[in-house]
Amino acid sequence: MIMAEKGVSESPMKKLEEAIKNAPKDGLIWYNGEAFPGVTCQLETLEILNTFKARSDDVVLVGYAKTGTNWVGHILIELEAASGKYDEEERKRRKQQEIELKLMPYLEFGDPGKFERMEKLPSRRIIRTHVKPQNIPKPFFEQNTKMLVLFRNPKDTAVSYFHFAKSMKLFPSEKTWDDFFSDFINGKVPYGVYLDHIIEWNKYIDNKNIMFITYEELKENTTLGLKRIAEFFEFSVTEKDIQTIVEKTSFKSMKEKSAETHGVIGQHFFRKGIVGDWCSIFSEDQSKEMDMKYEEPLAKTKLGKMLKYEVYCKN
Repeated sequence: MIMAEKGVSESPMKKLEEAIKNAPKDGLIWYNGEAFPGVTCQLETLEILNTFKARSDDVVLVGYAKTGTNWVGHILIELEAASGKYDEEERKRRKQQEIELKLMPYLEFGDPGKFERMEKLPSRRIIRTHVKPQNIPKPFFEQNTKMLVLFRNPKDTAVSYFHFAKSMKLFPSEKTWDDFFSDFINGKVPYGVYLDHIIEWNKYIDNKNIMFITYEELKENTTLGLKRIAEFFEFSVTEKDIQTIVEKTSFKSMKEKSAETHGVIGQHFFRKGIVGDWCSIFSEDQSKEMDMKYEEPLAKTKLGKMLKYEVYCKN
């Protein structure tokens, strides 16, 4: 969720430590009844979020925290660059422009002045966010901007979120998995109850400008997933482009280059990258509690069925 505001050489960990020191004790800030990460978000930015000037050709990625948006975000960057046929010099120019404008990777992150800086970015802009659909700036819907909405099975999401937050010291060090699970299931973490995001997005399941994809299907067949994404956003890429991007954005490749792409905090972004890790930490009671929460409102919805809960969240 967190990237350096400038170059990765500017000690992002030092900036992070300063942000954590100044953040609220519970790590949260609240806006319209929703929790956001106090380390990366500012109330002033959230208050003007709906004024963001969207473009019809923006490429928007939406996903709850730790559902794979870091990975898929890099995939989109590579697809856009391949489609634009940028040479290495143009890639560097665009990257440097983003760095100079202090563009933080998620729409809700950073200072409110970032929106003006983002207006100077060339099209097509790759924009990421963790927020629910009702918190996405309305101009995106008014402009019929295409969005890729990413989901991951809720049990693996919870485990990944716990380890990431623990590693990044986003909550008190004494907080245990049991403590975190209770907070996660009750929405006392940034971005609230994960299952609520699924419920809300199910209302958009038939919107032609929104594509839904899961972390699991991308892991099972990354090549096919990239082809679907490229077709949806009308990226002009070749079979060779696709295979090159699959290799460049593999977990192994991204982990090896994490220091280059994320600076010293890169080690916190790449832990296992597998499906089914929840089995190593969930208690039987916790598993049943999550099952009940999922079954009540979601199991019979179109989006709920798409997530294949029975396959990925049952022993």
